[in-house]
Amino acid sequence: MSAKRLSAVEIAGLLGVETHSTAVVSRVSGVESAGEDAVVFAEDERTLAAAMASGAGLILARGADAGKDGRVLVVDAPRYAFAICAQALMERRTRSEVHESAVIDPTAKVGERVRIGARAVVEAEVTLGDDVEIGAGAVILRGVEIGDRVVVQAGAVLGATGFGYVRNAKTGEHLLFPQQGRLVIEDDVEIGANTTIDRGALGETRIGRGTKIDDQVHIGHNCRIGKNVLMASQVGISGSCVVEDGAVLAGQVGLGDHVHIGPGVILGGASGVFPGKHLEGPGQMFMGVPAEPLKDYLKTMARVRRLK
Repeated sequence: MSAKRLSAVEIAGLLGVETHSTAVVSRVSGVESAGEDAVVFAEDERTLAAAMASGAGLILARGADAGKDGRVLVVDAPRYAFAICAQALMERRTRSEVHESAVIDPTAKVGERVRIGARAVVEAEVTLGDDVEIGAGAVILRGVEIGDRVVVQAGAVLGATGFGYVRNAKTGEHLLFPQQGRLVIEDDVEIGANTTIDRGALGETRIGRGTKIDDQVHIGHNCRIGKNVLMASQVGISGSCVVEDGAVLAGQVGLGDHVHIGPGVILGGASGVFPGKHLEGPGQMFMGVPAEPLKDYLKTMARVRRLK
């Protein structure tokens, strides 16, 4: 997909700011490789000086003083504004692109402008919304429902059988509990490479709109993940967990079954939450195993150090 060309006035309109620049840009760039066709951003005085010394056509920066350079668009959040520009300059697909080696069941419902990569598999009764991207080797299993503008990167598996077994107390045998529910991925979700998300057992697993999931994450059966949640690599979530809107799970976080993470809660890297626990407090950070509020975690670590 080739890039668009947008005028500075069009870019300013997208960002809700004003400009008198006559520049026309077609790409976003780092400062080092910026030319007059490029948009760059700066978040402090040092990077602003570097941006102004570059050949960039437009510069996104904060602060009234930055606006003295005619190329600067003064914005509150330069990095976020830069991401908006990147999206706006990307040419959208006008038709679907399905690799010849992809396997798509004839009962699957596939939306408009969908891209499906090499050796991807889309099983029976799957629904793919518009503008979906399915990476090479990804597997979308029977009955999964995927909304619009969802990205599923290479090797991801969606709708796998959950890890749910019932033990015979006499023989020790483990018998698979029925795993016949569904998986729903709402609009604007992004799912990283080699991530796995299990279907529900009898109900559903649901990933809320706008949630972004990194590579090599596992989400177990019957989980409910809210809107705009962030999960970094190697997060592991056991069955029947709830993660509310806007929560952040850093790398290698582990949740036992039936854990409830409240809206906006932040879990630091390698933290663990024991089964059945509830963590609440928007914007509050938890750390450690078992996870506790950051200030308590730091006190605990200080006590441990004194034992040496």
